[in-house]
Amino acid sequence: MQQIINFLIRYKNALLFLFLLLISLVFTVQSHSYHRSKFINSANFLSGGVYESVGGVQDYFKLKTYNEQLLEENARLRERIQRAKTTVPSSEDSLSMLSNIYKDSISQFEFIPAKVINNSYAKVDNFLTIKGGRREGIQKDMGVITSKGIVGVIDKVSGKYSTVLSVLNTNFTTNAQLQDTDHYGQLQWDGRNPNLAQLIDMQQQAPVAVGDTIETSGRSAIFPKGIPIGTVQDFKLDQSKNFFLITVKLINDMTNLGHVYVIENNDLEEIKAIEAASINEQ
Repeated sequence: MQQIINFLIRYKNALLFLFLLLISLVFTVQSHSYHRSKFINSANFLSGGVYESVGGVQDYFKLKTYNEQLLEENARLRERIQRAKTTVPSSEDSLSMLSNIYKDSISQFEFIPAKVINNSYAKVDNFLTIKGGRREGIQKDMGVITSKGIVGVIDKVSGKYSTVLSVLNTNFTTNAQLQDTDHYGQLQWDGRNPNLAQLIDMQQQAPVAVGDTIETSGRSAIFPKGIPIGTVQDFKLDQSKNFFLITVKLINDMTNLGHVYVIENNDLEEIKAIEAASINEQ
């Protein structure tokens, strides 16, 4: 104890200087948006490097799971190709066929692969960290999915890393609909079960049934239409509002994510411009 006291007395001036320097840095970051953005980017870079090192070890033990996911994705793609073949002449090759069928989606949306290096799912407001940032073309508010379904939305971006606002975050919301109809509502999370989300404000005319598939509605510039979200586990009618409250079992296991795709909407700026022009005319 005496040694600690002697140390503090001997270096009191240096310690006081470091303390005041720390306080000045905190005030500077908090009061200036430029410094705050630089601090956030630096924090993303440092934490991203640590998470990447830890993630490398974890990935080694998850290789079997990742291989199984790739096999499942390949199987689904082959099924889609096979179904599409039945609707076009046999002389048309698969690549040309798919380009014709999905030409609108392909021209509007591009998919950037990224690796999850950190994932929280036990909090009320959860985030993921992915290896991929501005140098890969990733920007704030881009959608994030796996080969199975949605994961979240890009929140912060640095040169090499990005954080993702997870579906398991009470601040996350997106439009979602029944797969076989255009009845839609708002998907959100109540902060409880990491396997379940809630779909609110679904019209009472909607033919909802347990087991129905819920997918993105395409009513936003973030996610294209038709990306799976989950299935209906149960539902009830809110008599006061005449809307369904639906419990959705998420298709993704949000506690076990390895690789994701970030969605780039090539028409985003045009959509924003036309929407801004409409608002200004009102």
